[in-house]
Amino acid sequence: MLKFLKDIRTYLLLSGLCLSSAAAYYSIAGLIAIFPGAVLPITLMGGSLEFAKIVTATYLFKSGKHISKFMRIYMTIAVVILMIITSMGIFGFLSKAHSEQGAVTGDAQSKIAIYDEKLKTAKEAIESDRNQLRQMDAAVDQVMARSTTEQGADKANSIRKSQQRDRAALAKDIETNQKIIVHLNDESAPLRADLRKIEVEVGPIKYIAELIYGNDAKNHFDDAVRSVIILLVIVFDPLAVMLLISATKKTIVDENLLITEDDILNLEEM
Repeated sequence: MLKFLKDIRTYLLLSGLCLSSAAAYYSIAGLIAIFPGAVLPITLMGGSLEFAKIVTATYLFKSGKHISKFMRIYMTIAVVILMIITSMGIFGFLSKAHSEQGAVTGDAQSKIAIYDEKLKTAKEAIESDRNQLRQMDAAVDQVMARSTTEQGADKANSIRKSQQRDRAALAKDIETNQKIIVHLNDESAPLRADLRKIEVEVGPIKYIAELIYGNDAKNHFDDAVRSVIILLVIVFDPLAVMLLISATKKTIVDENLLITEDDILNLEEM
């Protein structure tokens, strides 16, 4: 029984320290993102406050009854405020990470949009040239349809010959635009590949947004991310503090159990 209690105490302590350390790191990183001009001071201040918060929380639980009411109230308020600051830092860190990814996605989408606009222009130019060629063919076919005599055929051939220069220019223009399309596709291919990778990475948040907002998920990706961050913030630092307090409580219980067993052994010896 005692071994089991000791193991639980160890697990509580280790998990609490791991969570607390991670919360401290993310909080400090988030605060640095908010105050980028004071990296070292923020790191020292954040680390000191995180350590003081854990010590104060465990001290209040273990010895809160033996200190004055004023100190107990002040320390409780200080711990709560520090937990809020830590949570704000975590929120800032995770929000910054999401914003940076969004900025990369937006930049790639903007560049691809420029390529798409150029591709659209080239395709429209090709379609316009082909329409002109079709009109020329229609003019020749119309002359041929109106007359079945040899003169009609000669007239049609004459019209086609008069169109040769324009036809050659249009064909050359089509070929040039086709080369432009190939070149633009080659240039934009790496960007499109990167964008697909980013979309795969953010895929899970799309499903979360669809779960929460249904068919209107496309307009609420940021809201879905914010909801996930808030959930993480709610459980992160408070759970770390609770685990460390629980480890302290287990230590007190273990000490009482040890005292009780020692008393029983002493009574049996007597």
